[in-house]
Order: sequence, then structure tokens, then C-alpha cells
Amino acid sequence: MAESDLLVQMGVVGVYLVVSLLVGFVAYRLTSRDAEDYYLASRSLGTVVLLFTTFATLLSAFTFFGGPNLSYGAGPEWILVMGLMDGVLFAVLWYAVGYRQWLIGQNRGYVTLGEMLGDRFGSRGLRAMVATISLFWLFPYVMLQQMGAGEAIVGLTGGTVPYWAGAALITVFMILYVVLAGLRGVAWTDTIQGLFMLSIVWVAVAWVVSSAGGLSAISASMAETKPEFLALGGGLYSPEWMISTAVTIAFGVIMFPQINQRFFMAKDDRVLKRSFALWPILVLLLFVPAFLLGSWAAGLGVQVPEGSNVIPALLNEYTPVWFAALVVAGAMAAMMSSSDSMLLSGSSYLTRDLYRPFVNPTASDEREGWIARIGVAVFATLSFVASLFQPGTLINVGDTAFGGFAQMALPVMVALYWPKTTKLGMLAGIGGGQVFYILHVFLPELTISGTTLFGGTYFGWDFALWGMLLSFGLTVGVSYLTPAAADEDAGTFAVGSRAD
Repeated sequence: MAESDLLVQMGVVGVYLVVSLLVGFVAYRLTSRDAEDYYLASRSLGTVVLLFTTFATLLSAFTFFGGPNLSYGAGPEWILVMGLMDGVLFAVLWYAVGYRQWLIGQNRGYVTLGEMLGDRFGSRGLRAMVATISLFWLFPYVMLQQMGAGEAIVGLTGGTVPYWAGAALITVFMILYVVLAGLRGVAWTDTIQGLFMLSIVWVAVAWVVSSAGGLSAISASMAETKPEFLALGGGLYSPEWMISTAVTIAFGVIMFPQINQRFFMAKDDRVLKRSFALWPILVLLLFVPAFLLGSWAAGLGVQVPEGSNVIPALLNEYTPVWFAALVVAGAMAAMMSSSDSMLLSGSSYLTRDLYRPFVNPTASDEREGWIARIGVAVFATLSFVASLFQPGTLINVGDTAFGGFAQMALPVMVALYWPKTTKLGMLAGIGGGQVFYILHVFLPELTISGTTLFGGTYFGWDFALWGMLLSFGLTVGVSYLTPAAADEDAGTFAVGSRAD
């Protein structure tokens, strides 16, 4: 690659990230030092900002690089999973879980899911369990963003800039950004980045179509080189796989700390309802073009260097150097917008659900703030080190994290709506689902005397879905058999006066 092209590419990426950092600095000047403003922007977000901060937070490496990579190798049907099924499913769950959480948060002043559940069941142990599990599964998803950035830089520069440099670049910027910005800055840049990515991906589609000779030429090339991509399924996807994946991703998303906390942030109920109604449209507008680009690259015979991603390789071949760099810069900023939200939410779980209850209940807001910032730096550094080993593809790593979070979803929904849910039922449901899932992740196929004890699927359905059903059954069954303790809230979450 010519040195001038490399300078243009890295210059565009660098300028975009610096602009994002400047927005964070402005937000820092306007953010107060109290926890509710730092973590939740004082519960003041309007429809556009709430919608786009949620959208951009999910615009991660899993979405923008993992999905097109899968489409490049196996066809475009993932549009059905992510673009259609999860767009609709998540919107429904946004209402079923998010609206209920918003009502409770407005009246009780909760900041984290663990805080809410711990108070409901009078249990520091349950609060710590939720926080610990959330941080455990957050780790691979933060690592996923660093892996995506490293692979994007390799693909953009043709390997001139190494993988570790891209991963290190996004790690440094996301630490600086979270330390500075707080949720207000995150929400602002998320909105800018969401609008930018939505626009630029459609420009990329138009540019590739024009450069490749039009849609008819692309279709003809795909029919010749990848005819199976033009038939639904193509023999590569089963209905059970598609449904299992869509369900675990949608239910997993609502338990992600950075998404779940956004249910507390809306200014009023109208904001929340408008946001979930618009969500499926926004999802389709992004996923359809992104996944089509991956499929088209396969049909057009684009060669993807080992250790890189299909989108940069496609754009390098069919668009100018500066435009390819701009798209990758936007994608890296989208990864940063996912990572900064994850780290910010993770720091709130660390300080409010673990540090304050178990280490220093009388800690000042200033001390809590320093603990949160140190935690962000340590967490991001450790995930960066882990990302250097590249433990699987972007899809593998992301899917594992989604499935882990999904195991908590049904017990939480039971607790939100069923008055007879007990602390022991919650501990059994959440704990049992996690044990089942973790055993399958780390012992993906265990055979003793010719009998398979653990496998990837049962009757064609992914083990993550069976873990969810187990967590639901344990929550309901144990709650039915055990009385509520004296310190548990009577009934469901009571909507009373706001907590101090």
C-alpha cells in the first residue's frame, strides 16, 4: 500500500476519534458530579437521543463486521435474524421489560438492575450475583469491540498496520472517553455516530452498486459464483438455528447493562413508547445494507485477507481510499460507542452493587467516582490483553455473550410481574441457568462411555434456549415451593415515593 494512502486512511480515522473525544470533553464540563447524572444523565433523555443512544450502543463489531462476515461466508439470511426477528422481538421486550423498569426506577431512584432486584428481595447476595454475572459476560463483549477494531485496521490498510495497533487505539480512546464524558457525553456522541453510520452505510451501498455496474451485474455475478445465496436458507441455516439465535440475542440484549440501564433514562413514558415503536424501522435500515454488502462481496469475488473483515476489503476495491477510511472510522467510533456505554454501565455495577454494599458503604460520591474510573481502566486493559489472543471469530465471541445474558432475562421478567416470586426462586433461576450455560460453553461436547452429556444443540435447538427454559422453570418452581422472607417487598415492586 502506498504511504500516501496509509496516511490518508489513518488521518481520517484519527480525526474522527478525536472529534468524538472533544464532544466527550464538552459533556464533562456540563455533567454534575452526582451518580444519577453521571450514570443516567439525570433521567432526562428525549426520544431522538434515547433511540439513537440505544441504537449506537448496539452498533458494535458484532453487528457491523461480524454480521457482514457471516453473510460473506454463508449468505444474507442473517438479515432475517438481526434485521427482522430481533428488531421486532427487542421492541416488544423494550415495552414488556423496559416500561416496567422505567416506572419502578422513576419512583425508587434505581440506577442498576442489581440495585432494583436486591431491594425487591432484601438480598445483597442477589444484588452481587446479578452484578458479577453481568460483569463476567460484559468482558467478552468489550473484548469483541477491540477485536473488531484490530481486524478493521488490518483490512483497511492491507495488513500494513498490525492487529494489535487497532485494538490498542480503540482501548485508549474508550478509556479516556468514559473517564471524561459520563452518560450525557455518551448519549450525545451515540446520536451523532448513529446518524452518521446510518447515512454512510447507504452511501457505501450506492457507491458499490455504481462501481460494480449496477444491481443486475451484482446479481448475475452472485448467481454465477454463489447461487446458493439467492435461495432462502441455501442449505446453511435451519429454522431451529435461526429462531434460537434470534430469541437468545433479543433476550440477551435486554439484560446487557448498557441497554438495561437505558430503560431508566427516559424523560417520560411517551419517550419510551415512541422509542420502542421506531426501533424495528431503525434496525432494518442498518442491518439490511450492512449484510447485503457482505453477500455482494462474496458474489463479486472480493478476497478478504486473513485476520481482517469483509467491509474494508470490499470498500477498498470499489470506493476511493478516503471513503473506505471514513466508513471504517465511523465503524470504529460505533464500536467505541458500544464500549464506552459498556464500561460506564459496568463501572456502575462495580461501585453501586459490589463496592458500596460490601466494601465501603459510607464512601463519598468523589471516592465512588475514582473507584469507577480505576475500574474502567483495569477492565478495558484486561479485555485488550485477552483480545490479542483472538479467542474465536467475532460471531462466536458475541454469540457467547448474548447467550450468557439471556439466561437472566426470564427470571427478571418473572420478578417484574409475578407477586409470588421469592428470593430463593430468583437465586435458583439465575444461578441454575448460568451453571447450565457455562458448562456448555466450556464443555461444548462431553462424551462418557459413548453417551453425549453436553452438546451444542438438543433436538436441533441451541443449548442457550434450553438454559433459558431451565432458568424460568427453576424461578417459578422454587418460588412456588418457598415462602417469601420477611425482608422481601410484598407483591411486585410497589410504586411508592422516590427513594432518597
